[in-house]
Amino acid sequence: MFVDRVEIMVGAGKGGDGCVSFRREKYVPRGGPDGGDGGDGGSVIIVAEPGIDSLTALAHRKHHRAVKGRPGASARCHGRSGKDLVLRVPPGTLVIDRREGFVLKDLARPKDQVIAARGGRGGKGNWHFKSPTNRVPREATRGDEGESRTLLLELKAIADVGLLGRPNAGKSTLLSRLSRAQPKIADYPFTTKFPNLGRVQVDRDRSFIMADIPGLIEGAHQGVGLGHEFLRHIERAGILIHLVEPEPSDGTDPLANYFAIRQELAAYGARLAERPEIVVVTKADLPLASEIRDRLAAEVSRPVLLISAVTGQGLRELVGAVVRSLDAETVESRA
Repeated sequence: MFVDRVEIMVGAGKGGDGCVSFRREKYVPRGGPDGGDGGDGGSVIIVAEPGIDSLTALAHRKHHRAVKGRPGASARCHGRSGKDLVLRVPPGTLVIDRREGFVLKDLARPKDQVIAARGGRGGKGNWHFKSPTNRVPREATRGDEGESRTLLLELKAIADVGLLGRPNAGKSTLLSRLSRAQPKIADYPFTTKFPNLGRVQVDRDRSFIMADIPGLIEGAHQGVGLGHEFLRHIERAGILIHLVEPEPSDGTDPLANYFAIRQELAAYGARLAERPEIVVVTKADLPLASEIRDRLAAEVSRPVLLISAVTGQGLRELVGAVVRSLDAETVESRA
């Protein structure tokens, strides 16, 4: 089961209480106060762990609490600190404070981490309070309560390239041909229910990550279809490959479908409509594919590729166009 959004409650451990104690040993008159400090409570730490691609592990448990600190003891013995609780999530996870609505941290890269709830500090033992005027202090402080929060964890897939288009445009088939990913493929709409990631190997030393996003339809930015749930997964993609089906099964116009999705990107925000885009007409073996490619190229005033994921036509040219676009993005980001 793929889970890309989950709400959890986290609680840090309470600090241990300070101890009230007095040294009492034979031949040691007036030993004085020797109550030790309490240990600090454990914190809740969220870490982006490479190799994890879903929030499924956190979906079945809503409450997560770290271990509390142990109280101090006599002979100035310090209480044991509580062990931190580490929650591991996929890289690309946003950690959001649900109550206040702000982002604690964007765990965009592997090994990024954030202290979601800080453990309480341990209390002080009574030896801290001795003075020339208070030689027998009978006071100690209690440990602080640990922080607690309700968090919303939201995964945004990290990919160099995002595939988008209407349902049945051929995104999953293309991903399966260019990488070792095995997305579900069928001849009915909305076969893809969640993003699929695959690594496309260009040559021995060059590769990139491609994400297959569930099909978009008009109104996706408002929650129609599956688009509202998954548009966020292409927010991190460096470039977009827009696949256009030349002969849609529902009889709609391919060019109108293309511009409808472009409007959805602009309406969603996150400047998606400004991302570098490679426009591709799929299913080149269909009779109208070449004509649709020419019409679309005239409308967008730039070259449009023609491919067939089934026969392999145009795939090498597509990968080359992706590499050139990624290189251009790298040069631009360094400028």
